[in-house]
Amino acid sequence: MKPLLSPPPIAPAERIQRLAKAKAMMRQQGLGAVFVEAGPSLDYYTGIQWWRSERLTGVVIPADGDPIVVTPFFEQPSIKEMLVVPAEIRTWQEDQEPLKLVADFLKERGVASSPIAFEETNRFFLMDRLKRQLPDTPIVSANSVVRAQRMIKSPAELALMQAAADVTIAAFRYTWPRVREGMGPGEIDAIIGEATRTLGGSYDGGLVLIGEGTAYPHGTRTPMRVVKGSNVLFDCGCSVHGYQSDISRTFIFGADPTADQRKVWTQMRRGQDIAMAAAKVGAPAGNVDDAVRGAYESWGYGPGYKLPGTSHRTGHGIGMEGHEPVNLVHGETTPLAPGMCFSNEPGIYIPGKWGIRLEDCFHITPSGPKWFTVPPPSIDQPFS
Repeated sequence: MKPLLSPPPIAPAERIQRLAKAKAMMRQQGLGAVFVEAGPSLDYYTGIQWWRSERLTGVVIPADGDPIVVTPFFEQPSIKEMLVVPAEIRTWQEDQEPLKLVADFLKERGVASSPIAFEETNRFFLMDRLKRQLPDTPIVSANSVVRAQRMIKSPAELALMQAAADVTIAAFRYTWPRVREGMGPGEIDAIIGEATRTLGGSYDGGLVLIGEGTAYPHGTRTPMRVVKGSNVLFDCGCSVHGYQSDISRTFIFGADPTADQRKVWTQMRRGQDIAMAAAKVGAPAGNVDDAVRGAYESWGYGPGYKLPGTSHRTGHGIGMEGHEPVNLVHGETTPLAPGMCFSNEPGIYIPGKWGIRLEDCFHITPSGPKWFTVPPPSIDQPFS
């Protein structure tokens, strides 16, 4: 195996455009600033890939002017080499309150009395300690800016997601013929992981289910080993320059599928097509889940999320995170729009026996949904 060719990382110019758009949205909504701590959204705007700890590293993006990055003094050299947009780095020492730096900056920009928007995954202690500095400052959700931007992927983002999908499906194709009777999930996942890294993806572990374990979406602690005729399910993804894939395949090991295995596999595969047909531009995201569930109920599953059937949503958003808003789930009213990306995985599970899950991701185009990976044609060709 050789690494697959992949597009370059997101360019600084695109991140600068993201900041400009965020500022315009803030001004339209009367927000003074957006505050984002370490995580994918910090990377999205600044290029800084950092982890969360008790020490704050984050960005404050004002509605006007350049942002600041707040980080511990001893982390400044590392942060500086990752930062790819115009921003001042303000540091704090171990005996200082970093939220005072945030508050002082908001006062400097004259927005301390305006609503300050928090990215939805920011931890509570940050809001609590900022409120101590600015007790009268309204703190609101930043979803109308950050989530709204991140849900709509650019061509460069879609290209990186396609590259990640290409790596994962190639790793699956490599692994499938190397599965042997008696193997456990960890042994199989190790092959997938090694192949993924060799092909150029970042990998931090996937999900491999065997036998009755496939009847439960996230498996069982009961040890399972591959035997002839057992269902084997791969559910894995990888990252390429910060953008994710998420793919599942189910196959029957070492034997012809039984009539029931073939029937349920074919029904589940049909569920993916039903979901795609419902994923129309402008339609509520929940319609996709409703369409699949209606078909499944007509085939005797459910009703609703009951088993046998599919006990989870039809799909989830995906991008810089393997799971991100919004979901293809009953009641979700967000309209589908070009640039949105989702998984399509309406698995069918029969408790006490086994389950079938196929998962392929897609993105919405102006003319409708488009696969990142095309689902397999039959249970006999699970990795074609």
